[in-house]
Amino acid sequence: MHIGVIGSGAIGCLVAGYLKLKQEDVSLVGRTDTVKAIRENGLQISGARGAFRVEVKIAEQLNYIPELVILATKTQDIEDALKDNISLIRNALVLTTQNGVQADNLVAKYLPRENIISSIVMFGSTCLEPAKVVHNFEGSWIIGYPFDKQKPQRLSDLSQLLNKIFPVEVAEDISGMKFLKIFANANNCLPAILGKSMQEVFSDPGISRISIAIWKEALEIISKAGINLVSLPGFPVENITKLTSMPVDQAAAVFSQIMQNLSKEPLYGSILQSIMRGRSSEIDYINGEFIRLAEGNNIYAPLNSVLVDMVHQVEKNNRFYSKFELIERTQGIAELK
Repeated sequence: MHIGVIGSGAIGCLVAGYLKLKQEDVSLVGRTDTVKAIRENGLQISGARGAFRVEVKIAEQLNYIPELVILATKTQDIEDALKDNISLIRNALVLTTQNGVQADNLVAKYLPRENIISSIVMFGSTCLEPAKVVHNFEGSWIIGYPFDKQKPQRLSDLSQLLNKIFPVEVAEDISGMKFLKIFANANNCLPAILGKSMQEVFSDPGISRISIAIWKEALEIISKAGINLVSLPGFPVENITKLTSMPVDQAAAVFSQIMQNLSKEPLYGSILQSIMRGRSSEIDYINGEFIRLAEGNNIYAPLNSVLVDMVHQVEKNNRFYSKFELIERTQGIAELK
């Protein structure tokens, strides 16, 4: 199978590298700096499975017709990526990997719905320099149909392929899982605001209190929107409901312990990684999704609105906030009283 991985960040490089190690016919599509770095020095992967160098083909655009496209850009870059490569991917199977719930609808504007398979990435990786990726922790790869179920053999074949590099689970209701994954990603905004690793940020009980408040506000919004959350492997819905029902200091202590033990290597989260590489983040598709749902149901999301604005200010001004500035901006919000 000819495989094109479009997007050469943390997920795209890790997946392409691991597929290449399994002798798959894979090519990366990336930005100029990553193309140059990989052509000169190869793709360097370290972390959970050791350190090694992989020689993988890479270009700024596809130059062949792939049978499978793994779309690994950020959500905000999907449309440009599709437009740049549309003539070669019209009949390809396309696998989306983005956080949030908007990616499949964006792809469906350009390609047939029956060619789209959605996925949720439960493994973690970091990419702060072109062509250098840290595989932070292991996890499964969940796949499923975002639209009407068609061509089940395609889903089976894709599962067999991806299972060579990560354990694959096929979801009956991937939409409910994707909404829960937003909860898992929603606290990434705090390291992005402070410019520090997750381990450092969430070692602070005061910051972990904000994390619990993010979930409380989001859970109320999801409930009023009538969305059914579906458990993820290693991240059941009960993680949210139990912590948000505890006394806040107790919940913050539990959350802090979990986050500090996620990875031996510093973990930054996708939002901060984008900012550190001088690119726009996906904040509007994570915490911003809660804001959209709130507006659509005539309610308000004050905490998530403040945090989204702070991330945009960091992007705009290239200056991180201090812990005290973060607490000052959020302490008057009802969920934190």
